[in-house]
Amino acid sequence: MTEIGLRNPGNGIETCGLKTSGKVHYNLGPAELVEHALRRNEAKLTAHGALVAYTGQHTGRSPKDKFVVRDPSTEAQVWWDNNKPMSPEHFQALYEDFIAHARGLDLYVQDLVGGADEANSLPTRVVTEYAWHSMFIRNLLIRPAREELASFQQKMTIIDLPSFKADPARHGCRTETVIAIDFSRMLVLIGGTSYAGEMKKSVFTALNYLLPAKGVMPMHCSANVGPDGDAAVFFGLSGTGKTTLSADPKRTLIGDDEHGWGEDGIFNFEGGCYAKTIKLSAEAEPEIFATTRRFGTVLENVVLDEGRVPDFDDGSLTENTRCAYPLDFIPNASETGQAGHPKNIIMLTADAFGVMPPIARLTPAQAMYHFLSGYTAKVAGTEKGVTEPEATFSTCFGAPFMPRHPSEYGNLLRDLIAQHGVTCWLVNTGWTGGAYGVGQRMPIKATRALLTAALDGSLNNAEFRIDENFGFEVPVSVPGLDGAILDPRSTWADKPAYDNQARKLVGMFIDNFAKYEAHVDANTLEAAPRIIEAAE
Repeated sequence: MTEIGLRNPGNGIETCGLKTSGKVHYNLGPAELVEHALRRNEAKLTAHGALVAYTGQHTGRSPKDKFVVRDPSTEAQVWWDNNKPMSPEHFQALYEDFIAHARGLDLYVQDLVGGADEANSLPTRVVTEYAWHSMFIRNLLIRPAREELASFQQKMTIIDLPSFKADPARHGCRTETVIAIDFSRMLVLIGGTSYAGEMKKSVFTALNYLLPAKGVMPMHCSANVGPDGDAAVFFGLSGTGKTTLSADPKRTLIGDDEHGWGEDGIFNFEGGCYAKTIKLSAEAEPEIFATTRRFGTVLENVVLDEGRVPDFDDGSLTENTRCAYPLDFIPNASETGQAGHPKNIIMLTADAFGVMPPIARLTPAQAMYHFLSGYTAKVAGTEKGVTEPEATFSTCFGAPFMPRHPSEYGNLLRDLIAQHGVTCWLVNTGWTGGAYGVGQRMPIKATRALLTAALDGSLNNAEFRIDENFGFEVPVSVPGLDGAILDPRSTWADKPAYDNQARKLVGMFIDNFAKYEAHVDANTLEAAPRIIEAAE
């Protein structure tokens, strides 16, 4: 039997490892992992050499099956309204059954790091049942140099066994799928799902728990930096454009999804990118498209044609098709994963109601309000049962990954914005000229032009108007851009219909924010939108 150590003895937790009669493969590189994945029929190669895998019934995360162990150390720290509790006894039973299930499996081990800032990093050992999962997480986290692996000491362990089926009665979970985190033991157990993103988000969840206590702000955001060192942060939920808009050939990419903001500036949590590929094109997103044609990239649930060429327009398996690749596959990616304090913060929303302007400048209080709101919208057809636009409010632009109360993250962000004089913008990458089904998607060229003007400072010199619904500042004109697009109401053929839609959306914001009112100051409450009554 081969034993895999799951603990760093220095952290005061008992050392206890997996034991298996199968083979254990430590820190294999891309070539070996691809060979293993193909030999085990876990995946196949595309015509261009990327690895493509299919995740079965789980083509996205399973947030309803995610649990946090509730014990004395987490009782007062975790936001239990947002996190499902699991008892220590149920977790222990789950852990013992994971150990038993792994006993005859071949296993893959990767020693990796979450966090490019060494003082705030989380060395993590990831044990997987699938070779392609090992390849995926190797792409997504930071890979220590080969000579550093001999002295590697993990602070957290993830065990990922898709073939394990949980027992709700025995394990205190909901279904046969389970993602359970014990912060006291720094141990994550993932079973019953082949969706690889659960591993990546478990690291993010852990850092979201650990870093605020150190005064470091964890963020669900992408980030880049200009040639003059002017860093920018892009908050946003899935599908709003974090990855697309941060991949700017004129700016250095720090990372596309998860970052921290500490006393020395911002730093990437990851060593790779996990980009959505539905409707991906070489014309609109050339840097990301190029990664899909490289050996070492992992494609998830992407349909191939008869010649094994990816069809990125085919969403028959899921709209959530993805590619996972190392950060250095992007030509202008940062080598350090770090930058100074941001000059601009962009909050992205895909407003399917067609009400939001393409860009607006926020006061610090408005930034706090919209950060805690975390608004975007789902559109018809992307999820079962969604037949018209639906508002989604995910606080801090990442509620499923936030163990602590939103006010902790919001207060940290507010203080950092004030301390470093950051300019904040709200950018709508959603619909214009009408709601989804009537209007059209905001042209990406217009969004990029507005972002360029915001990041180079020229947009601050524009003439602004006050939006009557949301109270933020909206530019009246921008050189080289059709001014009509800047006024959402003017793009609608039916102006009363716009007014009704705006009142509806404002009402949703107000209703959603009611649960945060007791946790924010008067300035933030004043930043709320106002319902404009219909004319007689």
